[in-house]
Amino acid sequence: MFDQLVLTVFSQFIICGELKLSIGDGTHVVIRGTVPGPAASIHLAGSRTLWRIVIKPDLAIGEAYMQGKLRIDDDDLEAFIHLLMANSKHWESHWAGRLSLFFSDRFAPLAHLNLLRASKRNVAHHYDLTDALFASFLDPHRQYSCGYFAETDTSLDEAQVIKVARLAAKLNLQPGDRVLDIGCGWGGLAAAMIKCQPDVHVSGITLSEQQLAYANEHLKTTASSDNFFLALRDYRQQTGHFDKIVSVGMLEHVGPRNFRTYFRKVRDLLDANGIAVIHSIGVHGRARPVNRWLQKYIFPGGFLPSLDQMVAATEMQGLKILDLEIMRGHYAETLKQWRLNFYSNIDDVRKHYDDTFIRMWNFYLLGCEYFFRQQHGMVLQLQLAHNQMAAPANRRYIGELQDKFRDILCTDNPSGKQSNSEI
Repeated sequence: MFDQLVLTVFSQFIICGELKLSIGDGTHVVIRGTVPGPAASIHLAGSRTLWRIVIKPDLAIGEAYMQGKLRIDDDDLEAFIHLLMANSKHWESHWAGRLSLFFSDRFAPLAHLNLLRASKRNVAHHYDLTDALFASFLDPHRQYSCGYFAETDTSLDEAQVIKVARLAAKLNLQPGDRVLDIGCGWGGLAAAMIKCQPDVHVSGITLSEQQLAYANEHLKTTASSDNFFLALRDYRQQTGHFDKIVSVGMLEHVGPRNFRTYFRKVRDLLDANGIAVIHSIGVHGRARPVNRWLQKYIFPGGFLPSLDQMVAATEMQGLKILDLEIMRGHYAETLKQWRLNFYSNIDDVRKHYDDTFIRMWNFYLLGCEYFFRQQHGMVLQLQLAHNQMAAPANRRYIGELQDKFRDILCTDNPSGKQSNSEI
């Protein structure tokens, strides 16, 4: 009786498409939504797994897949993820979804305080994984953020070169600039800016010890020590003044209670005539934490801001928005290319990680890809300044500088295609 009840509740989750479900006790059912959509077929180990999914779907579905308690026919994870994401827009209107969101909202402030010690621990959880893992799917320059796919045949390598050239262009990068890179990662963006303007000095800060070590070694081979300084440092501890500030994929780790602190720090560090560019994932509508599975296994403390949150936080600190770009579709393609790279290097990955981890990483990459494909999120680039005239009054300079910097970064091939540039 109770198993039938939970099956009835579960069936209400499928509004769009079709799910063929079998359970270890021999139960077989086909759940058809009222709206045409994607189809998938799954097998659950038992009714207990189904119960867990109904009670906390945003955590239990991913866990069941990782643990092998949820198997997918033909191993077609993409079809199942597509079905999940196609139905997720109906989730908040469902009573179970509202209940889940109620508790998430109550406990989210505790999860997203992101105090100094917690911030370093959260970063280490993800970014201090093995070098072999990130090498298996990222481009050679270790750009772990959304690329810019200018054409349908743009490669991942080229898209990342265009992305960093575009960021340098929006900074209006000039000789002699003092640049701060908040969340500098593996140093690829710092190396690119130094190559674009050899007279700049880049200060990069990160909370990942492994990223810091890699970035220092990388930059020693591509730039003079006079051009860069990298430190293991929280943004709240940074001092000084900079002509340009750039932050890519960092705001998602700050947490909503620290947005004002973050933009206040950007304001205080930015020169009176300087320019800052903030690149972040954002969501349409209601700002939210990343779901509980991503919180637990991938990005502890992660939070996706809405555009109105970002605008309010910047304006409250007296910063002026000079330019805003919403990058539509680029992250879905970036994630697809990462996923294909990961699959093609799976034999190397297996030398370091077991099947549970590999299923987790597959679920992460595909889930995030379809989060963007279903238009739940986008990438935002905010150009900020104290002075409205810190950048040219028209946008032509962005395209002109982007092309100039791209050609510099791809000196072996001006088109940028299949570049082996050393950034």
